[in-house]
Amino acid sequence: MFLNTVLVVLTDLAARLLGNHVFRRHFHLLLSAVVMFGPALSFWVSQHSVFAKRSHFLYRMFLRSGWGWTCIFVGSFVFLLSFSISRSLALSIRHLSRLGLAGGLWLSFCKLLDYLENATGSCYEPLITNQEITNGQPLLVLREGESKSECLKAGMLWRGYEVSEDVFLLCLCCLLLAEETAVFGPYLSLGGVSDAPLRILFLFCVLLLWLWIFLLLCLLAYFPKFPTQLLGGALGCLSWRGLYQGWYRLGPSWYCPGRPGLGLFNTKASSNEAEATQLSHDHCN
Repeated sequence: MFLNTVLVVLTDLAARLLGNHVFRRHFHLLLSAVVMFGPALSFWVSQHSVFAKRSHFLYRMFLRSGWGWTCIFVGSFVFLLSFSISRSLALSIRHLSRLGLAGGLWLSFCKLLDYLENATGSCYEPLITNQEITNGQPLLVLREGESKSECLKAGMLWRGYEVSEDVFLLCLCCLLLAEETAVFGPYLSLGGVSDAPLRILFLFCVLLLWLWIFLLLCLLAYFPKFPTQLLGGALGCLSWRGLYQGWYRLGPSWYCPGRPGLGLFNTKASSNEAEATQLSHDHCN
């Protein structure tokens, strides 16, 4: 009973925060400020910290498969919430399709960015000389005719027009999580059934959101690359705006899944009205 009470209190507080109109309207601005000013943290953090190593457990376990973790938890929450309200598999799949569309957009941008880096880059071979030891700067010799894959396999350096895919992914996942979990607050306010599995999934989504924000801060503070990271964050926010603030607002159709919660709250409200009418009828009888 105690653990269930703690679970209810935590999820209710998180649902109120994520469902708050002010939070939903300004969260992307907060995330943009983090991306813009996060690299300034590099002046205060220690480069001897465990988070200054790319081999850290959190980077290996979560960052490299960030989209997979997001799909697992958000997809499970969206499916369980939509199916528990509507009992319609088709409606649940329609709401799940938002994740598929966002994933397709992310993969398309990653392919485009990889092509851009290959098209604009060049291969350089670092040379170890006395001048390098003196000045602390390596000498780079341009190698013509090398592709990126061949260059990296040979142990050389590839320099091209780069956009941080990690920051792009983290920003997109944060905004997607905030959008998809924001419907839980209104759902609870309508008296929706909130059993332990649904609340646990929602809590996992909230914890994942804070984990992505923490990893984003770590990347900006310990591995600052201001132009590329800024472009990655801008691309993530642009993708969110194009999907959730643009395309999904067109309404449900064969080419658009609609906004989160669309068609679910109407079903819940109709169900509540039907129950109230039935109770009133029974009382009169």
